[in-house]
Amino acid sequence: MILYQALEIIMKAAIHPKWFPEAKVTCACGNVFTTGATVPEIRVDVCYNCHPFYTGQMKFVDTAGRVDAFKAKMAQVGKHISKTEKRRIKQEKRLQEESSRPETLSELRSKE
Repeated sequence: MILYQALEIIMKAAIHPKWFPEAKVTCACGNVFTTGATVPEIRVDVCYNCHPFYTGQMKFVDTAGRVDAFKAKMAQVGKHISKTEKRRIKQEKRLQEESSRPETLSELRSKE
C-alpha cells in the first residue's frame, strides 16, 4: 500500500490521452464493433470477420492500390542520389573551395 501511494505522488497529472471505453470500430467489410481506445471512432481495412486467417479463404488484401499510391508519393519526393554520387558532389565542392583559396601569404594580404 505504501508503494502505491508513493507512485501516485511521482506520477505526472494530465499527461495521458482521453480514454473512450466505447470506441466504435468500422471495417471495410461492414462489420461494426466496440472496444476501448484513445479515439472515439476507428476505421480499419480488415477485421476478424473478413481476415483470411480467421475465415480460411485466400484473399488479396491490398486495397485501392497501396503500392501504386506509395510509388506515386515517392516519385514526387524527387530524384534519389546514391551515396557515391553524394560523395562525388561533396568532393567537387571541397576542391572548388580549396582552389578559390589564396596559395601564398602575399595573395592573402593583397585580397584584404
